[in-house]
Amino acid sequence: MEKVQVGVIGCGRISPQYLENLVRRLSFCLDTVALADIVPEAAQTRAQEFGVRRACSVEEILADPEIEIVVNLTVPAAHYAVSMAALEAGKHLYTEKPLAVTREEGKTLVETARRKGLLIGGAPDTFLGAGLQTCRKLLDDGWIGTPITALGLIAMGVPVERYHKVGVGPMFDMGPYYVTAMVTLLGPVKRVTGSAQVPFPEKTNRDPASPEFGNRFTVDTPTNVNGVLDFESGVVGVVTTTCEIFGYNPRLEILGTQGILTCSDPNMFGGPVLVRRKSGEAREIPLTHDYSDRNRGLGVADMAYALRTGRPHRASGDLVYHVHDIMHAIHDASREGKHVVVQSRADRPAPLQAGLGINALE
Repeated sequence: MEKVQVGVIGCGRISPQYLENLVRRLSFCLDTVALADIVPEAAQTRAQEFGVRRACSVEEILADPEIEIVVNLTVPAAHYAVSMAALEAGKHLYTEKPLAVTREEGKTLVETARRKGLLIGGAPDTFLGAGLQTCRKLLDDGWIGTPITALGLIAMGVPVERYHKVGVGPMFDMGPYYVTAMVTLLGPVKRVTGSAQVPFPEKTNRDPASPEFGNRFTVDTPTNVNGVLDFESGVVGVVTTTCEIFGYNPRLEILGTQGILTCSDPNMFGGPVLVRRKSGEAREIPLTHDYSDRNRGLGVADMAYALRTGRPHRASGDLVYHVHDIMHAIHDASREGKHVVVQSRADRPAPLQAGLGINALE
């Protein structure tokens, strides 16, 4: 397959995880040719670190006719402006989560891409990893019978101010991993209700490594958010995101008529995956798929295959926006005190083929 040329905008803290894969592990289908950042020195440093040919301006990436996909790794507040500029320049777009800050911005991006005949998609792509693809196969093969309910939880402590701003917080930062996993495993959500709380309106930065250590700050977004999701399939799910406790505590379980599936951490690509059957059998299931390492950017490679083959890409704009819509609807439901019907929809993306290998994404 002819490689797809990629330009990356945003060379901050998440970029090394992407570039390790875009430049090296996924080079069988991607050619990452240019990096840009609002701080030129950041782009130059990353280009030298990962052997990317050009560190340049955003404008140069958007004007380069050879670059087909722009990967947006900027901060959440900049996602909409950078993504819209890429689409207006005729580039296919893959963006870090969240899709945008507001629901309206996210919808506009997806509609713009559709109008221009461009592909749009974004993180998280962890559902393409070996762990959740193994879970998908177990569900499709009937290992736990008919799914009845699902429980998703990410509870952790984050002491820094930037995490407590609009567009971030635990639901919009970590929630995409859990809601995306649920949708790709169980299908689209038709309505939600929820509760979104701010237990502590003011906090102190408790990160000794932060230059703002000890500073007081105002909390601008809910930090303890719980949603109830009614899936089209009849499954009822619960998703909880909070940054008000200690440590890192992830969990995703799907309970069915014949068993319970304890999924891999939706924030990761690998396992473990556990099944407890009605018969009493309980065991860890060997992973049936590849890509079990830190493979952020796998969705970009899948988009590249879609460009070359014409098949749908899996981390699609419809999926990313549906997840975005669900998370906003949870907050709407809490504010309005009622169930909220989810207006968007996304089918489960096609599963990856088991045993395909790490240099292919058919």
